Amino acid sequence: MDAAQLRQMQAPIKERYKTDPKAALITLKAKGSTDSDGIACKVETGRVLAVAGLHPATGGSGLELCSGDMLLEALVACAGVTLKSVATAIEVPLKTGNVYAEGDLDFRGTLGVDKETPVGFAEIRLRFEVDTDAPQDKLDLLLKLTERYCVVYQTIKNGPKVSVSMQRM
Repeated sequence: MDAAQLRQMQAPIKERYKTDPKAALITLKAKGSTDSDGIACKVETGRVLAVAGLHPATGGSGLELCSGDMLLEALVACAGVTLKSVATAIEVPLKTGNVYAEGDLDFRGTLGVDKETPVGFAEIRLRFEVDTDAPQDKLDLLLKLTERYCVVYQTIKNGPKVSVSMQRM
């Protein structure tokens, strides 16, 4: 796909959202079930069933997916798609590229070993490696726009309002 094809594909969608802003408001959903043996949660991904479990650092077997890994994988996936889309739109030819995300956790917080240790990632690093002949100013723009339009990155960075509830089935 080239820049013209991308613009042609997105033009009617963008026009619809300009004329009807409410049409752009979409609720994405995920569902999981704890109806399984062991300490695990079956997550419906829309394609396949993913089974998440405890990380080996918290006693897990390592056979199930770790939710922290899944968060980083979602970041990599979103950043990679955004990078390709932006590169196409601004005509930066990418021969190939890799996206890496890594995050630091202190499992003492998760396991309640140290009440002062925060639960969750202390730091997340996102890195791109690209093979391109584009000049540095275009790469700088590519990075800036990828950061700007990556949904998962912006969500992690800006910490949206989150609510939690529980009810009986």
